[in-house]
Amino acid sequence: MIKRTTYRLMLSMPILFSWVLIINSQPAYASGDIKGSKLVTGTEKLIGDVTTWLMILAPVVAGLLIIYFCIRRSAADEMDTKKWNNRIIVAIVSCIGAVLGSATLNVIIGYYK
Repeated sequence: MIKRTTYRLMLSMPILFSWVLIINSQPAYASGDIKGSKLVTGTEKLIGDVTTWLMILAPVVAGLLIIYFCIRRSAADEMDTKKWNNRIIVAIVSCIGAVLGSATLNVIIGYYK
């Protein structure tokens, strides 16, 4: 009985605390132009540059890794050949994921300009 009461009390305290915070809160408004601030424009440019470089570097690095994995696969025995085949597939899928993710971020950032 005491455990149940303590458990209920522990569950109700965060709810009560949140309710008190909501009731006693003061509204806050941002002053000035946030869109034109250096932080926002710099972050947009940074994300744009990083995604552009990622779209260039991901296929290049994946291509080099695939070449390396093919060379290692040609010198491997049957058991290791399966591992190298899996690594080649992972490199291809990772390259596709990186390019698609980068393109998606470029599209999303493009809507905010």
